[in-house]
Amino acid sequence: MSEVLENYVRGRWQAGKAPLADLHDPTTGEVIARASTGGIDMKGALDWARDVGGKALRAMTFAQRAEMLLAASKAIHAHRDALLEVGIRNGGNTRKDAKFDVDGAIGTLAAYADWGKKLGDTDAMLDGEGIQLGRTPRLWGQHVLLPRHGVAVHVNAFNFPAWGLAEKAACAWLAGMPVVSKPATATAMLAERVVRVLVDAKVLPEGALSLLCGSAGDLLDHMTAQDVLAFTGSADTGYLLRSKERLLRRSVRVNVEADSLNSAVLGPDVEPGTETWNLFLRDVVTDMTQKAGQKCTAIRRVLVPAARLADVEADLKERLTALKIGHPGQEGVGMGPLSTASQLRDAKAGVTKLLAESTIVFGTLDEPALVGATPGAGWFLSPVLLRTKDASAAKTVHEHEVFGPVSTLLPWDGTPAAAADLVRKGEGSLVASVFSDDRDFVRQMIVAIGPWHGRLYLGSEHMAGQSPGPGTVLPGTIHGGPGRAGGGEELGAFRGLALYQQRVALEGDRAAIEKMFPPK
Repeated sequence: MSEVLENYVRGRWQAGKAPLADLHDPTTGEVIARASTGGIDMKGALDWARDVGGKALRAMTFAQRAEMLLAASKAIHAHRDALLEVGIRNGGNTRKDAKFDVDGAIGTLAAYADWGKKLGDTDAMLDGEGIQLGRTPRLWGQHVLLPRHGVAVHVNAFNFPAWGLAEKAACAWLAGMPVVSKPATATAMLAERVVRVLVDAKVLPEGALSLLCGSAGDLLDHMTAQDVLAFTGSADTGYLLRSKERLLRRSVRVNVEADSLNSAVLGPDVEPGTETWNLFLRDVVTDMTQKAGQKCTAIRRVLVPAARLADVEADLKERLTALKIGHPGQEGVGMGPLSTASQLRDAKAGVTKLLAESTIVFGTLDEPALVGATPGAGWFLSPVLLRTKDASAAKTVHEHEVFGPVSTLLPWDGTPAAAADLVRKGEGSLVASVFSDDRDFVRQMIVAIGPWHGRLYLGSEHMAGQSPGPGTVLPGTIHGGPGRAGGGEELGAFRGLALYQQRVALEGDRAAIEKMFPPK
């Protein structure tokens, strides 16, 4: 009999009432768990988190919250191997991909613990320097950041159940806000295990963390003006959440991280066989195949100078041919299945859409040859590399994200202006990559495409061996992007706290203000 996941609300574990949703092993299709939030008092869960968790966190200094985050990171690390196994079973991740998720959670909590220590034994942050407001310095202005007196509701995507929970929670907790985390039900088993680890370790104050493994139900209908909603998922769902009357009327702060047609641009100066060339190939293949291409930061559009197209295509095909696909727990397997049956159907349908303007140069929509997995049982798709027939005239490749191991080659004439025009057709992305050792070219690209992105990754010979690549979200830089990417912003060291804080302008006697809030 399959396991029933429980929800953690109001300080206790509670199973939801029927009907229950099924969670599967995507390698076999087997039902391995079930979950529901039926019967859960959503209003009560939010009230309890605000009243109990919020008060406890606000009573702590930044240094104390930092110690809490470090303890949480260590608690998860102590159970790392067991959590990796859950990621393999419920997420279809290879062990390496499961590490990407779980270690991301551990590392992000530890990073914010380090930053929190630097803020010290205070409960407020200064926002910039003070400013003289009157004829003399006595009338003084100072902006301060204070924790909001609400709850942070986190609606997370299916692909990173551990990291997604921790990266949002790290910022909220350090800022002083309690969290109600709602993972995607299909892969909620790992998030549930992480929360059990934290609850059992008693590293968080009562009320700081709640978990909903099933539907959100009427949760958002009980949010208040002091609350925050942070969502990661599809642009369509983000639009529906933003449009809820309750959130609009109460001016609930909303952060959305959504679809992203991320680009990689190979500079015309890059020669085959050079370190920058190999770095480019490595990062494209990694983003196509890591987590079966189911990353919001994965490279979807690959811009290649027309003169280099044949070489790039041949080298990518050679690397993709060497990839083994199959049971993610099998040694040597480099890519497992997609996480759900519906995602496999959507990915195949998406490739079919792209075929109106592109040609497949590697891969197939048929099930690939599998290592250690039963044919026809799981949700496998081979990497699919396409090439546009006319990059400038194509529309679908710039409008529709296929959330799987799928990327498209776009040949271009090698000029910065032409590359920028193609990249901007994505109308906003989380990240774009520019691979070049020509600093003039790189700077022109930064200025031309920067406003359409949250992050730019600059690949060069000096970066070979230094960076995990554009698909890795690091806590020190912001994660988010304008337009199609949702318009939100998370992480970025101290910037990540701003979503959960209220900026307040103080006007008064300088001596008094600086006594209460000493300048650094």
